[in-house]
Amino acid sequence: MQPQDKIAGKIVVASQHYPPDPSTTAAIMAEIACRLAAEHEVVVLSGSPGALPTAQTGPGKPRVVVVRNRMAGKAALVRRAASELLFAVRTFLALVRELRRGDVVLTVTAPFMLPYAVAAAAQVKGARSALIMHDLFPDVLVMAGLLKPRSVVTRTMRAANGLMFRALNAVITIGRDAERPLLSYSGMRRNKIRFIPNWATLVPAPRPVTPDNPFRKAIPARFIVGLSGNLGFTHDPEIVFEAARLLKDEADIHFLLSGWGIGFERLKQLQAAANLANVSFVGRVEDSELEAFLASADLWIIPYRKNVAGVSVPSRFYNLLAVGRPVVLVSEPEAEAALTVVESRLGWVVPPGRADLLAEAIRAAFRSDDGAIAARAVKAASRFDRTNAMNAYAALIDELLRNPDLSEQR
Repeated sequence: MQPQDKIAGKIVVASQHYPPDPSTTAAIMAEIACRLAAEHEVVVLSGSPGALPTAQTGPGKPRVVVVRNRMAGKAALVRRAASELLFAVRTFLALVRELRRGDVVLTVTAPFMLPYAVAAAAQVKGARSALIMHDLFPDVLVMAGLLKPRSVVTRTMRAANGLMFRALNAVITIGRDAERPLLSYSGMRRNKIRFIPNWATLVPAPRPVTPDNPFRKAIPARFIVGLSGNLGFTHDPEIVFEAARLLKDEADIHFLLSGWGIGFERLKQLQAAANLANVSFVGRVEDSELEAFLASADLWIIPYRKNVAGVSVPSRFYNLLAVGRPVVLVSEPEAEAALTVVESRLGWVVPPGRADLLAEAIRAAFRSDDGAIAARAVKAASRFDRTNAMNAYAALIDELLRNPDLSEQR
């Protein structure tokens, strides 16, 4: 963009998760904020205190304002809801101070109360608003069994969503399957929806399985099945453990598990009771070791509960493809990741709740001699490119800055 084409108005990015927070959401929001700051004034309202990485400070970078925040553990639901509500209120007040008419505010569905505050503040100040939808609430909570489909809380949240979607100028989805549940809300229209998938943070290239891999050395089995990352309400840890139990007498197959969240706590409880010899845990893997860890397994599992389609998309999926590994995805076939697996022949899709079929898919992967799957996985990961995603975000923000109401223009 030439200086004479510079568009008036600034961008405010509101996110509870931002560096130095090590989460995937924090990394995604920082990438977007830094890309937008190359062409616009960008202010970040962050719920993550601490020093920023050097690469994210200085001229041409976003100005970061820390909003006071206390994050409760995921298992402490009441305290967590209270702290998230307080953060949303504080962010609303900060936005009212920061926003001017014609500005654009961008946020994400973490925590789930934040988008309501952002949409309301944008309405009050005459700004435009966009939401990156990683998870759809209350649908996620219904799927996890924490809410009944027709409970008062569920109906209240859906009514609030209708108002929020009506107020938002754009909703960015990271999965094609999100459009159907979004359009079930009266306030949502198809011309507000933009599909911008997440991307691999590792360079797509085949990584061979090597015996000197530090995460593989102590495991005598020839075939390692990996599970990595956050296991939250949308995931099913029991199906992974039950598949390991079904395969416990097959000495050549071993499960290597590393991650965090309530799902991993459950896996550790199950292992403490059963003490399966074919299951190993390692601590949370730092970013500097992620490539080696993902390259240590022959096969990766992503285990979802029922009804995940349109509700949640696994960001870790793209890095698994980037290192050239097949995946077993536990989900409905219409989910975004499942569509990619089937379309590009990248592994197996197993219906939720069927540990027997998961175990059989792992056996099939162990017996498979499809040497081309690594190349197909890397090729698929290359399509989910950071530059393409950043350019798409920049184009959307420019359009929001230029048009008083994007949804009326398309």
